[in-house]
Amino acid sequence: MSGTQSANVARFLQQRVAEQPDALALMAPRGRDASGRILYERITFAQLHQQSDQVAHGFVEAGIRPGMRTLLMVRPGSDLIRCCFALFKVGAVPVVIDPGMGLKNFLSCVRRTRPEALVGIPMSQVVSRVFRSAFKTVRTRINVGKGFARWYGNQPTEGFPIARASEDDLAAILFTSGSTGPPKGVCYEHGQFDAQVRLIRDTFGIEPGEVDLPMLPIFALFNPALGMTTVVPEINPSKPAKVQPEKIVQAIEQCGVTNSFGSPVLWKIIAQHAHGKGTTLPGMRRILMAGAPVPPALVDVLQPVFPNARLWSPYGATECLPVSCIDGETIKSASAEKTVKGAGTCVGKAVSGVRFKIIGIQADPIPSMDACDVLPIGEIGEIIATGPSVTKSYDGMPAATARAKILDAEGVVWHRMGDAGYLDEFGLLWFCGRIAERVMTPDGPLYTDCCEGVFNPLPGVNRTALIGLGDSPDQVPAIVIEPDPGQHIDKEQVLQVAASNPVTDSIKNVFICQAFPVDVRHNAKIHRLDLAKRYNKG
Repeated sequence: MSGTQSANVARFLQQRVAEQPDALALMAPRGRDASGRILYERITFAQLHQQSDQVAHGFVEAGIRPGMRTLLMVRPGSDLIRCCFALFKVGAVPVVIDPGMGLKNFLSCVRRTRPEALVGIPMSQVVSRVFRSAFKTVRTRINVGKGFARWYGNQPTEGFPIARASEDDLAAILFTSGSTGPPKGVCYEHGQFDAQVRLIRDTFGIEPGEVDLPMLPIFALFNPALGMTTVVPEINPSKPAKVQPEKIVQAIEQCGVTNSFGSPVLWKIIAQHAHGKGTTLPGMRRILMAGAPVPPALVDVLQPVFPNARLWSPYGATECLPVSCIDGETIKSASAEKTVKGAGTCVGKAVSGVRFKIIGIQADPIPSMDACDVLPIGEIGEIIATGPSVTKSYDGMPAATARAKILDAEGVVWHRMGDAGYLDEFGLLWFCGRIAERVMTPDGPLYTDCCEGVFNPLPGVNRTALIGLGDSPDQVPAIVIEPDPGQHIDKEQVLQVAASNPVTDSIKNVFICQAFPVDVRHNAKIHRLDLAKRYNKG
């Protein structure tokens, strides 16, 4: 932090009010009119600033104080954004846990985080009392129900003084999805949020006045800093694959959406619907896809629907985002042919200020960079990264922090991504799969994205998953195929393709699964370890 300026991320909302007070900050659906058009609650940046001021006053009166960990359990929409910015203004620490991770994991996260306050919908209040032991540290409860609007009425109010914060002060705790291990609370500092805003804006060329439809709710919180209008999508975040694509298309058309973020699974559903209706959406400038690798075939499907949009796939993790990115044209030109041959998935070059290294894979903590075995170009190892948005620790999990972070000689923190990959001669990063999901055979490891890329283009295949049968290091590899709806998969053809490629020629087992277990957040990350348990039992 330079001079006397506070690093509190709530200041971005103040800046928007100074620069574009009457521009729309938020459009939240509240039904439909007689003609079927979506009716929206419309809130300007000036109104959002005033309303979050009023909520902040109410929070303080209810007992929320600077530094207080506050579990935020509010549905995506205007109340979530009001509450989050109000907490930032107070200087409290929002704790955001994905309820879709399952009750057991959710309660474990609550216990470990030890929140002192709960701001949530009525059902969350019920849960906190039914499972009292997990919420025993909660002393303040604020119900975000039908009566919550009284907290931010239209009456004038004095402004709320935003709490001062330095760059390294704790701003929020956001939880990982737990797709390959227990969910972990990532400690975000104000300076890291600030860096993320700059990286997202500069990497993708986002300009004030754009209109965003974020299909991952947490991304809506960046928009006031970026000067974008947030259109809240009609989507159940706990069941994203159940999206009704016609509602997304209608919102894009009606609101003039220029930017949107969602998983590849969501974009595939939306594109298929638009193709079926003959719909094109020329107003879209930019589509961001993350949560799983973007196959070249999806780029081909999306581009005719969004003829003026640039397609992007950022790579990163809850602990550090973004790390790299690749655009649709590069996916097709530099990646497609290599991916189908078993090279893995290209995730592009590092964004500004981020550096990569590939190190030898090991399970133990690495105390310093001197203890790393840095690998040469083209050799697969673990991806590590450092940069301004890389977080430093997990909340209340020192052992997990020690396993995931490495300090170099200058005291800079490097994050171990937990992903296998390599750098090519052009400086492009290639993703080969999660290290925890690699299959350890007597002849060496097989990596999920390298093998699956060989099978994914086959006719009738929606997606595939490499699994191991038996115990490491003597596992037998197998490929599990999720077919497109109504499609039959010829196992003999699959085995012929496997035998024709040196990356996959050891795969002699093929299974068909009609619906893969996947993560709730993106509905795209395949739970390969769960699949392996299923077929090992069989």
